[in-house]
Amino acid sequence: MCSKKTIIADYKRMTIIAECLNKTDSSIAKTTPVQEKSPVINEDLQKTRKTEDCLNKTVESSIASTSSVQGESSVTNSDSHMIGGILQEHVQPKLSRPSGSGISKKLLWEEDNSDSDFSLRKSTVTHSESSPSTKSTSGGSETVKQEKKSIEAVQNIINKNKPRFYIGIPKSSYFLLDIISKETNISIENLMLCLKKIRLDTKNQELADDFAMTPSNVTNFFFFNVLILASVLRPFIMNIDKELNRKTLPMAFRHKYYNVSCIIDCLEKVQKPSKSVNQALTWSEYKKANTIKYLISCTPNGLVNYISQGFGCRTTDTCLVESCDFVNTLEKGMVVMADRGFKHIEQFLLKSVVQLVRPPSVQSGGKLSKVEAKQTKQIASLRIHVERVIRRLREFNMLRPHACVNTNHVKILDDIITIACALINLQDSLIK
Repeated sequence: MCSKKTIIADYKRMTIIAECLNKTDSSIAKTTPVQEKSPVINEDLQKTRKTEDCLNKTVESSIASTSSVQGESSVTNSDSHMIGGILQEHVQPKLSRPSGSGISKKLLWEEDNSDSDFSLRKSTVTHSESSPSTKSTSGGSETVKQEKKSIEAVQNIINKNKPRFYIGIPKSSYFLLDIISKETNISIENLMLCLKKIRLDTKNQELADDFAMTPSNVTNFFFFNVLILASVLRPFIMNIDKELNRKTLPMAFRHKYYNVSCIIDCLEKVQKPSKSVNQALTWSEYKKANTIKYLISCTPNGLVNYISQGFGCRTTDTCLVESCDFVNTLEKGMVVMADRGFKHIEQFLLKSVVQLVRPPSVQSGGKLSKVEAKQTKQIASLRIHVERVIRRLREFNMLRPHACVNTNHVKILDDIITIACALINLQDSLIK
């Protein structure tokens, strides 16, 4: 094993040899032209040839000794730069002369093409090039591990603490995420992202930090997965089963309104369109804002059994019921409970053999009788259940009263409300 000191000593010895060669060549050049028959000159030539052979052998031995350093691990980058500086400073200036003997040419060729110089320079290049790649790969693996840890931390917070608060699903129904993920091929992380966005209306940048992605990817995943989630969760909004409804009827309905099948009301969502025509169509004088109106129906025990598409607030309650397919979900002989504002749909429901129960109307300048006032009070105490359902919908921050909905979300607002209604049906009963 050759050390750093021996390598430097060999190169210094090579410089001394090169200086000797220069002196011998200069002495030969000063002499008279060579004659073939002069014995003195022949003796001088033989001596010079012997010295050339000796010098060649010493140079070859020194080159062979330095070439063994190629596989040495003890030579560092600083050592290689030092050796390269010695070569450039001492050896190459001494060997680069225009006229000289074949010994100097051979030495120059062997020095330029020696394995030791090439191997040292190559090793330094490969070392400098390989170190950033290893750092980049190690850095990339560390970032991936950190992202996985952050996602797992978010999942643990949602799963262990309050999944209903974060994503709107009760802890008893948390297993549905695994089923939905298998059926739709959507990862649980993306499902949590969509549900957390609907439940808490979290900013895209915060979701990007929680789930280790860019805000643009959050937007794309949300728009794409909300449509699939709505189609999967829509069966949880079930049609009314007449017999099952009677078995689960609350005590408050069993005395006079035992035949009530559902309670309807209108849910209004606030948003302001960019176009002036749409602003005029959605302006509400009652709310003093631009709203989108939905018809919602729930059973007496608080389950959502119907949610309509969105309409402009200028649409009347009667026109809304006639325009949507709510009547198609009802069976003959059912009874629907509603507010006073639905008085004009009574004739429309009678065509489908469906009865309407609502508070008695008050004529202008008139007063309600005692019987009518009592009836109004009873119906209002039962209609409160649909208001409680709407209050649960308002727990989703994207559906809060006077919430400013992004105009880009208006086209998927129907799917968002469908998801919220399905998640409400998974929660505990309103009436205990």
